[in-house]
Amino acid sequence: MAAELFFIYDSHCPWSYATTPLVNAVNKALPEVTLNLWHCAYFSDADGENIISKQQITKVKELSAAKFSPAYMNKLSEGKDSTLCANLMTWASNKTPQQALTLLNALQVEHFSQGSDLSDQDDLNDIVAQFKLSVPTKVFNKAKLTNDAEAQVHEIYALQEIIKTQAIPALLLAINEELILLNHNLYLQDPDAFVDAVKLELKKHS
Repeated sequence: MAAELFFIYDSHCPWSYATTPLVNAVNKALPEVTLNLWHCAYFSDADGENIISKQQITKVKELSAAKFSPAYMNKLSEGKDSTLCANLMTWASNKTPQQALTLLNALQVEHFSQGSDLSDQDDLNDIVAQFKLSVPTKVFNKAKLTNDAEAQVHEIYALQEIIKTQAIPALLLAINEELILLNHNLYLQDPDAFVDAVKLELKKHS
C-alpha cells in the first residue's frame, strides 16, 4: 500500500504553525507514510495587506497548543511576506527532503517564537548555516518566487480544485488511488489522536 501525506501550508500562517505538530506526530509514528510539504506562498506579496489580526491569534490559541511570543505579537500590524520561505522550503523539499520538516519547524520557531520577519536573507542565514545547506542564490530573491516554487503553487491550485477548498492549512492523505481530506481541526490539541485517525484511514483503505 502506497500512502502519502500532503501538508499544504504557509510558513507565516498561524493556523499552519498550529497544525505542524500533527505533521510531526505522523512523521514520527508512521515513517512509512511519505511526507509532502507544499508551501502555498499565501503571504507572498508584501503589499501591507497580509496582516494577521489579534482576533485570529486568539482563536488559534483557543483551539491549539500554539504559543506566540511578545516579539511576534508586537509585529501583527506589519504585513507578512513568506516569499523567501516559500523558495527555501520548496528547494529543501526537493533537494534535502529528509531535513525539510525539521527546517520548517525551525523557521516557524524563528517567526512565531522569536519574532523574525523571515523576509530577508539575513533573517535566514543562521538557519541555513545551522542545517549546513548549500542554497542557490535564486532562493534568496525576495522579489519573486523561484520557478520551482511557482510551479508548486500551480500544483496546489490544481489540487485545491479537486478537494473543493482553498482553505489553508490542509492535510490530505493519499492511499493508492484514494485522496482523503483530513479534518485536522478536531485534533489541534491532541496530535496522538490525529495519528490514530490517520491509522484508521490506512486500515480502512488497506
